[in-house]
Amino acid sequence: MLNLTGLTAKQVQQRIAAGQQNEPAPSLTRSIKDIFRANLLTWFNLINLVLGALVLITGSYKNELFLGVAIVNTAIGIFQEIRSKRQIDKMSLLSESTYEVQRENGMVELHQDAIVQDDLLIMHRGDQLPVDGLILATQGIEIDESLITGEATPISKVTGDSVVSGSFLVSGQATVQATHVGTKSFINSLSGEVQSGESTNSQLLNTINRIIKILTIVIVPLGAALFISRLFNHSTIDQAILGTTAAMIGMIPEGLVLLTSVSLAVSAMNLARRRVLVRELPAIEGLARVDVLGLDKTGTITSGRLQLNKLVPLDNQSIEQLKVIVGGTINAIGDDNETAQALSSVLADPGWQPNRVVPFSSARKWSGASTSQGNYVIGAPEFMLKTMPDELAQQIEGHAADGFRVLCIAQTTQLSPDDLGDVTVLGLILIEDEIRENAVETFRYFQNQDVALKVISGDNPTTVANIAARAGIKHSDQLIDMSSFSDDIDYDQLVATYTVFGRVTPAQKKQLVMAWQRVGHTVAMTGDGVNDILALRQADCGIAMASGSEAAKSIADFVLVDSNFDAMLNVLNEGRRVVNNIERVASLFLIKTMYSVALSLIFIFMINGYPFQPIQLTPISVLTVGIPTFFLALEPNYQRISGQFMKQVMVIAAPAAVCVVTYILVVDLVGGVQFNLNYAETSTLSVLLTGAVCLVALLMVARPLNRLKISLVLLMAGCFALIFIFFGKLFSLESIFNVQMAFFYVPLLASVYPFFYLVQEILGKRVLARINWR
Repeated sequence: MLNLTGLTAKQVQQRIAAGQQNEPAPSLTRSIKDIFRANLLTWFNLINLVLGALVLITGSYKNELFLGVAIVNTAIGIFQEIRSKRQIDKMSLLSESTYEVQRENGMVELHQDAIVQDDLLIMHRGDQLPVDGLILATQGIEIDESLITGEATPISKVTGDSVVSGSFLVSGQATVQATHVGTKSFINSLSGEVQSGESTNSQLLNTINRIIKILTIVIVPLGAALFISRLFNHSTIDQAILGTTAAMIGMIPEGLVLLTSVSLAVSAMNLARRRVLVRELPAIEGLARVDVLGLDKTGTITSGRLQLNKLVPLDNQSIEQLKVIVGGTINAIGDDNETAQALSSVLADPGWQPNRVVPFSSARKWSGASTSQGNYVIGAPEFMLKTMPDELAQQIEGHAADGFRVLCIAQTTQLSPDDLGDVTVLGLILIEDEIRENAVETFRYFQNQDVALKVISGDNPTTVANIAARAGIKHSDQLIDMSSFSDDIDYDQLVATYTVFGRVTPAQKKQLVMAWQRVGHTVAMTGDGVNDILALRQADCGIAMASGSEAAKSIADFVLVDSNFDAMLNVLNEGRRVVNNIERVASLFLIKTMYSVALSLIFIFMINGYPFQPIQLTPISVLTVGIPTFFLALEPNYQRISGQFMKQVMVIAAPAAVCVVTYILVVDLVGGVQFNLNYAETSTLSVLLTGAVCLVALLMVARPLNRLKISLVLLMAGCFALIFIFFGKLFSLESIFNVQMAFFYVPLLASVYPFFYLVQEILGKRVLARINWR
């Protein structure tokens, strides 16, 4: 075993040369190689390549233009993800914790990848172990291995015990010698099987993935059936290939997948610039849907900078005696939490030597030391005393009502985590904290956005309620002391009744979050300490401060790099912008998918050829979907999320698809029979009317209209018209300056808007409104 002076520089270099160096923390982003692979090797890209090869056989090279759109989409996706990755990686480095390591030349702070085998780590409460190790010195610690085993019960450890990477200290501090680092450590040997918080659930991505899954199943069989039917109906192979290719590329909403992923990546990059680290992209959407926000008092409502206000002697103690006892006890315990620092910074250390220490635990809410002067404990009186004298309870309640955090110093006959014996309270310790700057404005904004604020704290509920009221949190007078309950607690009734929850244990925090979720709420939880970990994991969205414990940061979906809760307003707005804009423009992508699937099914049983060629879909895709959705998706849109994604999409997509299919059948059946239009002419009119329907849908998606949106729609309509006037041959379109054709298509064009409105009214009120979209 090494002595406690630490490794020399030469020994460190020897271990690095031998490969005995730890690995860096896992990256939150994909590698460049993985980004290219994920964007290039997709099912839809494979279909596009196969279709492109088949079109090449026909010799109609201009119909390969659809591949250009796919290539541009893929390139944009890769570029934006790499751009986002660089910003997030930079922010990850800023938020990454360092570890105190004893080396020969003194104490140094190192990132985990600079730790080598046999290094001596000074671990504190809340630190997560980056290596396997052996405890060389401690006065007593408790380890939580729930991230590995799933079991949250703390395990006591003493000198000589081993500890494993991935676990974290919930109480005490220790000097730990690194025994296994890098790939040889326990957490790495599990090969990614370590239990951790579940991935953030995304309604948006789940819905889009369901659509993709359905299309993945139907697109190839449907395309094959259409191709075979064309051959049986005496089409040439070239015609069958071009018609089938047009149908299949029309079914692929690849731009929707791209737009969603790019929007989330851009939002993560924007938030990184605002000093918010996003650990999971879907969490951006998750916070936008939150309607209950659980607040930890310290660090969220208050600044966390604690100060000793005064000591209140009891049991005939003098103020000087009390100062010595509190100073001796807090220094003997050796805790380094905010409370311990506030006391030790102003009270002298009489040099008491502890025989035994019980470090602070959030579950116990007290810590203590056994010395030659006696057994002394400091903590929450409700958890130290079996029964509270009425006079003492009134005194504590009075100080709590003034906004103080009230602790007590007591002498005990026993000192074990489960038994203090007889407890004699010697005095009260009044701690004060300040309301965080801008807290009132921040909480007012959340409440105005219909986000219910709930305060969950380990402190006295009266103290917490006083601070919550000063911070402007509504219904802060509805408070409850969780220490007054036995194990049988009706959490559902509690969350429906109260706003402020005091003296809450870590397990109770988790149960409160679960109770809100049971009644359908989407819950976000803030925290910075080990006592918040269970609740952070359970919540739909976890938010941690960079100044908090490493364990809390490893669980949270968001890390506030400057520990400034005001930054969450940016996250809320970014989430709403993404969800609202994707919800708005997704209908434009799905119109093409829906009418392509419907037409493919219909034309399997028709003699006439499929109404489009691949090249003819390009102006529709680019001018009514691709370009406008790019601008609409970037628009600031911070409205409250309206509801179910698919229902909002279908209100526009379904009527538009019905209109397109109806007009194409009219053109194909009436125009071909009554007006003797050939395939080239019916195909041209199909493109014209499909584009007109999609432009009407674009107009509806762009609402509420303003000057810029009206200009965008008019510009796209103008460009669409110019294609027919000047570039018809390039896109295999016939001239529309034909009297016979005009006599047919002009009335149809005039009917597009009223017909769309009529179909939308019928579908919306009689069909879509009755469907359960969950």
